[in-house]
Amino acid sequence: MTSHSGGGDDDGPEAEPERLVCARCGARAEDPQPTWTYSVENGAPRYYCEQCSRDHLRAIEGRLDPQWW
Repeated sequence: MTSHSGGGDDDGPEAEPERLVCARCGARAEDPQPTWTYSVENGAPRYYCEQCSRDHLRAIEGRLDPQWW
């Protein structure tokens, strides 16, 4: 059995879910979107909306730096 420190439900108010923001155009989404692309660039996580993902698919798959898009 594994126990967690903090005593369960007394950890304070629930944190609001983090909104996804497209790293390219700034579009926002409230919930995780299956059509968005996730990438790690220079150690930082990045999300790209469906439109930016489609527009730059070859560059993303080719692992080109975003400045080349």
